[in-house]
Amino acid sequence: MTDAGGRGMMGDLRFSWELSGTGRATYRISDGTSESTDIVSYCTDALSDLLYAVAGLYEAADAQRVSFDLEPAETRWRLRRHGADVEITIYRFPDMTTSWNAPDGEGTRRWNSTQPRAELGHVVVEAAETVLRLHGEAGYRKKWSEHDFPSAALDDLRRLHRRDDECRHGNCQVNADS
Repeated sequence: MTDAGGRGMMGDLRFSWELSGTGRATYRISDGTSESTDIVSYCTDALSDLLYAVAGLYEAADAQRVSFDLEPAETRWRLRRHGADVEITIYRFPDMTTSWNAPDGEGTRRWNSTQPRAELGHVVVEAAETVLRLHGEAGYRKKWSEHDFPSAALDDLRRLHRRDDECRHGNCQVNADS
């Protein structure tokens, strides 16, 4: 299910990823209580990194991290699996050039929420699919400029989400055995 703004929804968790200019994307994540938003840079393959991090939670990894370059700041997502749930904590660091290997605790905690992994997987898949529908692969490459659309990462997360969460709504209904 997607609302009019292209945000994936299941319960209270909402997530969107919008290309907001050449080499820029704006993400928003909210849980019905609070929201975090940032404008990320093309200096990293940010959407791909996020898709692979969430996919990693379907495998053996209990924790994943993904960093977004805000030029010069860094926003770092720490994803920790607790059974069927994922604790999402977002930290902000003032300068990515000095914070890359810094412990999470040295950053400022900006947002925190615990959500079912099924919901997180779903809203991230939905947001990436919305970007692909709106821009296509060529349009994404033109706007993002440094990286191609992360088709393989999206396919991987979609496959794991369908398999493990038995997703039967929205775009997840198509060929659930793939």
